[in-house]
Amino acid sequence: MIKSETFDFLAELKSNNNRNWFNENKPRYQEAHQNVIEFFDALIDEMKKIDNIENESGKKSLLRIYRDVRFSKDKTPYAPRLSGGLKRATKWLRGGYYVHFEPGNVFLGAGFWNPSPADLKIIREELAHDAQPLRDILENPEFNSLWGEMRGEQVKSAPKGYSKDHPNIDLLRYKGFTFMKSFSDKEALSEDFLFETVKAFIGIRPFFDYMSEVLTRHIED
Repeated sequence: MIKSETFDFLAELKSNNNRNWFNENKPRYQEAHQNVIEFFDALIDEMKKIDNIENESGKKSLLRIYRDVRFSKDKTPYAPRLSGGLKRATKWLRGGYYVHFEPGNVFLGAGFWNPSPADLKIIREELAHDAQPLRDILENPEFNSLWGEMRGEQVKSAPKGYSKDHPNIDLLRYKGFTFMKSFSDKEALSEDFLFETVKAFIGIRPFFDYMSEVLTRHIED
């Protein structure tokens, strides 16, 4: 379980985002960090029962709380969240999972955040040829109720090589293919949250299976 003390620390960090406060509260950060590591360790164990996950430990799955402010207008030194991702293993299984703990902003993410130019080209070629399999997934009531609409950065008009009048231009505009599922703080702090996380990640499988088949169809063994 995620502890209420973990959220208390993150909430206070957001209001006291400076090095002096952080250093004075370093033991609280270490406890919160360890709490989330333990959640990810348990999540990895559960996910490996249903998927081929590359991650070996919760500790190595978490993002750093220390921000790189060199090229940012926001100079606050810490990200007031504890989060991390899981990656599917082997070249045949595509897609990634993400869990974000932040008071008032708890969510799961899944999909393709920044596909390589080569992968994006393949996806667009497939969608230009036949987008119906993806539409069937996105319009499935069970899938839609679990994950909602597909998100991701889009080009404003049409990607290079495609007409803005293409019948599948609504999908061809996407540069990333992601989904987000939000939770209340109360839900995140419940003993059922690990179960709900795994349930949601199982539910994204039709999308991952489709994308993996598209992206690996021409890969040789």
